[in-house]
Amino acid sequence: MTRRVVLSVMSVLAALVLVTGCGGGGSNVDCGLDGCTVTFPRSGDAAVSVLGVEARLVGVQDGTAQLAVAGQQVTVPVGGQTEAGGFTVAVEQVTDTEVVVRVRA
Repeated sequence: MTRRVVLSVMSVLAALVLVTGCGGGGSNVDCGLDGCTVTFPRSGDAAVSVLGVEARLVGVQDGTAQLAVAGQQVTVPVGGQTEAGGFTVAVEQVTDTEVVVRVRA
């Protein structure tokens, strides 16, 4: 019984860390239990704190986003994903005005 209570408490704490682990910085950040979705403005230099690390849009060229996540620079095409600093980084959408990125632990 004690083990079950400890596991339940740990699960709740982990969920709270993931939900509250995202922060804004001029971009729209939406976090849930399965990670954070960040909508970067395509123009300008925006950086956010996501799950305890900094994520920044470096640039976009030919439907491919250059991002810096946890100090690691990666290039990800729309619909693609890669690993950076122990996180999965996926580019969901690139438009004329914004870039939508998904970051998961």
